[in-house]
Amino acid sequence: MHALPIFMNITNRRCVVIGGGEVASRKVIMLLKANAAITLYSPEICPALQVLSEDGTITHIKANFEPSQLTDACLVIAATDVEVVNTAVSIAAKAQNIPVNVVDSPALCTFTMASIVERSPIVIAISSEGNAPVLARYLRTKIETMLPAGYGRIASIAGEFRDKVKAKYATSQARRIFWEGVLQGPIVERILSGQEAAARNSLNELLSSKAEPSHNGEVYLVGGGPGDPDLLTFRALRLMQQCDVCVYDKLVSPEVLELVRRDAELIYVGKSRDQHTLPQEQINALLAKLALEGKRVLRLKGGDPFIFGRGGEEIETLMQQGVPFQVVPGITAANGVSSYAGIPLTHRDYAQACLFITGHLKDGLLNLDWEAMSRPHQTVVIYMGLVGLAEICQQLILRGVSPDMPVAVVQQGTTQQQRVVTATLETLAIKVAAAEMKPPCLTIIGEVVQLREKLNWFEPITKT
Repeated sequence: MHALPIFMNITNRRCVVIGGGEVASRKVIMLLKANAAITLYSPEICPALQVLSEDGTITHIKANFEPSQLTDACLVIAATDVEVVNTAVSIAAKAQNIPVNVVDSPALCTFTMASIVERSPIVIAISSEGNAPVLARYLRTKIETMLPAGYGRIASIAGEFRDKVKAKYATSQARRIFWEGVLQGPIVERILSGQEAAARNSLNELLSSKAEPSHNGEVYLVGGGPGDPDLLTFRALRLMQQCDVCVYDKLVSPEVLELVRRDAELIYVGKSRDQHTLPQEQINALLAKLALEGKRVLRLKGGDPFIFGRGGEEIETLMQQGVPFQVVPGITAANGVSSYAGIPLTHRDYAQACLFITGHLKDGLLNLDWEAMSRPHQTVVIYMGLVGLAEICQQLILRGVSPDMPVAVVQQGTTQQQRVVTATLETLAIKVAAAEMKPPCLTIIGEVVQLREKLNWFEPITKT
């Protein structure tokens, strides 16, 4: 994010528009919706602006641009078709520390005009930071079709009762629980169907009740997938948005973590090799403790909770302590990473079975089932095996696997930082070391790896 999205109160404040054409007219109309006091400078103006000037809605001054015109303005919009004038407006506004927007010239702007979905007082602003205004308008259209007009009425009625709710419930958590119950119940349906008086009566009845809003604590064991947030399930996203606290792992990507509710408490319990923020037993106890305090606890894991995610250990503790929980599967790294690397895990010509292996065991020793891993006509996927990669390759070769067996190591698969190194069992360790691959990595061993050259489709965006 290169621009901070904010909402500025410009009611009855002086806003200056330079320009008099149709583009300027559109900007003026937007400013009028926010109740701005508009002064427009232009030698000539279009008919729509002329009407607004004649009825006193805006002040039009026939003049070419002068920097003094910006004095005491809270924001400025340049909407002329003369580049020299637009540049001069930008320079003058910046010199006076006034926010300035120059239409279709992002480099000259200190703010950009978002594409707006208005359900007043609910306002959704969509910005492409000036890069793709047509796309922003397209997204606005999509949201418009999904958001009923009645949501504005819901917000207005909620505003009427805000002080009453605050007076009854002292803590922000209690108020949030109250409003979540309202927004997910029949009161909202009454507002949307036009029964606003009945909705107000129901709200007053709730507030007159002596019962405190409450919910039982619960743990959501959610698979965050291999990294790409688009691979999350709808259910995972819904629970991520309603949790009180999020306990998350090292393998949860920043993009996925960004989708957790903004005001939820975040607790990092990630593990690296030989570096555990919390031992697993303490993580299990922490989840139970938080839930028993009445909190909705999101246990967010990379990949799938039940595939090398220790989800089973965690829910054993929850069951022992009587803590309710639900499990939301995620796309495990083997599926997601191999797909984004263009490597199918099974293929009728190359592999009729697939074996998932963890590269280090509970005691930290590399003591794998080498015989099972050495069988032909299968794909072996190794999680967390980067440190022992040289020994893994050597042991497989010793057990009869061809030194020319294709192998791939994928770093940060499914994300924009994805890197892939392909080699053979004999050359892999050297190539991976030369590429300075770092965790998290997934290793794929099998004839299917040779299909990557043909099936590779995902192209990460190189960031500079």
